[in-house]
Amino acid sequence: MNPYIPIVGMVILATAFVLISMGLSLVVGPRRYNRAKYDSYECGIQPTPQPAGGGKFPVKYYITAMMFIVFDIEVVFLLPWAVAYNQLGWFTKIAMIIFIVLFFIPYFYVLRRKGLDWE
Repeated sequence: MNPYIPIVGMVILATAFVLISMGLSLVVGPRRYNRAKYDSYECGIQPTPQPAGGGKFPVKYYITAMMFIVFDIEVVFLLPWAVAYNQLGWFTKIAMIIFIVLFFIPYFYVLRRKGLDWE
């Protein structure tokens, strides 16, 4: 027996579940139009028509997103390091300390520039 048959079966089962659920929601669900439901959501900013020149968008959203990505990457590198900490030599420990310091420099820069303050 092929070992991939259970995986193919699970993919087929998951696809069938999604299609059946979507079909049932169209048949059974309410059909009320709600303008707020179909309006775009922009993280607390009221959606307005853009000016001809493009308009300004607050940079703090991008800074927050970039900081989130930076700390996600740091966690990806720190988890294996923490698991194997007792088996590592001094060179690896010093390299990781330098890595952590280099990752906190942008964080303190953003704090100093008040990039995480939401007025």
